[in-house]
Amino acid sequence: MNTPNATPNHSLPPPRNWRTTLVGTPLGWAVTLVLAALGIYLFATHTGHILSALPFLLLLACPLMHLFMHGGHGHHGKRE
Repeated sequence: MNTPNATPNHSLPPPRNWRTTLVGTPLGWAVTLVLAALGIYLFATHTGHILSALPFLLLLACPLMHLFMHGGHGHHGKRE
């Protein structure tokens, strides 16, 4: 049942950021392919170095995820 005083529910488009700019675009595919090729090259030529660094990279992943992934919560600096 529609009432004459009801306002339409229009959703706003998502804000543009680096994720929405790269995902699904030709630039995003190019960046992904270059990074994949670089990873394969590094693993093929420097396997020993990569395997010896894995424990340190695992320990480093925890603080890096804490720093970079907390921006997605959407509640920093907002009082509602």
